[in-house]
Amino acid sequence: MTIEAQQLLMRGARSTLRRTVLICLALLAVLFLVIVAASAIGAERLPVASSICALFTGGSASCGLSVEQSAILFDIRLPRILLAASVGASLATAGAGYQALLRNPIAEPYLLGISNGAAVGTMVALVFFGTGQSSEWMRPVMAFVGALASTFVVYRLARGRTGTSPEKLILAGVIVTTFLSSAIVFITTMMDATRIRSFTFWLLGDLSGASSSLLTVAIIAAIVGATVLALHARSLNLLMLGERDAFDLGVEVERVRLIVFLAASLLVGASVASSGSVGYVGLVVPHLVRLSIGSDNRTTIPAAALAGALFVIVADTVARTV
Repeated sequence: MTIEAQQLLMRGARSTLRRTVLICLALLAVLFLVIVAASAIGAERLPVASSICALFTGGSASCGLSVEQSAILFDIRLPRILLAASVGASLATAGAGYQALLRNPIAEPYLLGISNGAAVGTMVALVFFGTGQSSEWMRPVMAFVGALASTFVVYRLARGRTGTSPEKLILAGVIVTTFLSSAIVFITTMMDATRIRSFTFWLLGDLSGASSSLLTVAIIAAIVGATVLALHARSLNLLMLGERDAFDLGVEVERVRLIVFLAASLLVGASVASSGSVGYVGLVVPHLVRLSIGSDNRTTIPAAALAGALFVIVADTVARTV
């Protein structure tokens, strides 16, 4: 490679980094505004200025909020908002990773049956490990195992001699989703009547019942998973050209595939364990991001994480106040 070519590559990398930073800063600013608005909106409206003051001080100063208002902000709304942000970021980032890795614009955790796999793992943990302290940590572990297993099964079912295709992938996802839905129904029959109602709402997606430990797991998983996928964004860009071409250009295809599958399964598992199956975030958000800023995964993946957080916070705020 000539010196001029190296200089062009370095200039292009710096330009991409600058553009990514600017886009992420803009999304972070909008995310902060949305968090403040969501904190103030509800059955009990909170003063915006006092809410901002309390959020910045971490509740160490009253900022004009009463004891009841402070409890609403920090014990009810803020944990729910943080969980919504973590779930949205996790699902959107996982969707962007699946779409780039599988070279399929409709690859998404919910459509591929990955969310159902994580849901089965979570339900197994709840049924066989109870609802004590051990279950709090077994839920994300079993959800991760279920998501990883369903990812592997869908990929192997869809992969033929000529590679994967959108039709094969969706058909494999439908097969796995149908089977796992039957498994969920079977596990539900093993529960007592008082728990079936709560599990039904949890399966539809519920951001109100996560404990502090599950919220911590969801936040850490979102940060770790998004970081891992962002670090492999260049390899994903090359894989979008095809596995053989990517290998010729120096990408360790098997290693990158394994890392992306693990990171995406971690994101989906932590999301489902804490909030249930929230559908289509991993499909809609990456497409909106690509339509807005392009298909370079070095920018798309971090932007999708922030946009996913925005998307779910807004949707949840509308759902709980409409």
